[in-house]
Amino acid sequence: MEPEPHVSTGEGGAAASQSPTPNPPAQQGVKWRFPAVHPEGRKFGAIAIAITLLFFILGWEIAGWVMVGISIWVFAFFRDPVRVTPVDPDLLIAPADGLVTLIQQVPPPREIAGPDGLGGEPMWRVSIFMSVFDVHINRTPIGGTIRQVVYISGKFINADLDKASEDNERQHIVVERGDGLRIGFTQIAGLVARRIVPFVKPGDVVAAGQRIGLIRFGSRVDVYLPAGTLPRVALGQRTIAGETVIAKLGETQAASGIFQ
Repeated sequence: MEPEPHVSTGEGGAAASQSPTPNPPAQQGVKWRFPAVHPEGRKFGAIAIAITLLFFILGWEIAGWVMVGISIWVFAFFRDPVRVTPVDPDLLIAPADGLVTLIQQVPPPREIAGPDGLGGEPMWRVSIFMSVFDVHINRTPIGGTIRQVVYISGKFINADLDKASEDNERQHIVVERGDGLRIGFTQIAGLVARRIVPFVKPGDVVAAGQRIGLIRFGSRVDVYLPAGTLPRVALGQRTIAGETVIAKLGETQAASGIFQ
């Protein structure tokens, strides 16, 4: 397996490059490992620990124990687990951990529509909602070159709502494969999320499943499927960023699911 291409560092100096771990020989097992904490979250964890210590020093034990729980949650929020991405250029991989809350046929966002973007024809949009308990590192659904990174300021309404795609603070990213196929996806801030942190810029080359950014404290990611492709995921299904296959290019058999 070739080393993963280099991408730019995110704000705060957090490196976004990674080297995938080759699959082990068949006779070996894989051991569970404790997820690392992304550098972007270490400063928040340090602040939470400092406040915790201050409360205990001041004798505010109840508040101190509450802060112990909050400190653990902060580190857990910024956890950055290793993921194993399927190797197939025709697969679209989930960009976020979370719940599939919307699957709709819509026009592409106007900011990334047109001949230099996703075109103008309606396409299927898969929306993945991330709660404050999900991993918030986002990954690219396909490998290629980053063609557009478009940030739009906006509101902070509930990211579960359909109109969040047009009203909320958001960031569009378009990735182009070597054959010219473009895939667009959008990071959307929510009620609690107040900061979208990019790890990439136009011109960067990324591999499928590579880390491209994060959204702090609850949010949503929309993925726009190209014409002639239907989603493999169903409403209510949970996805794992970098691992779950949400569609296969050219596949026209939509998935269905049963709540049970």
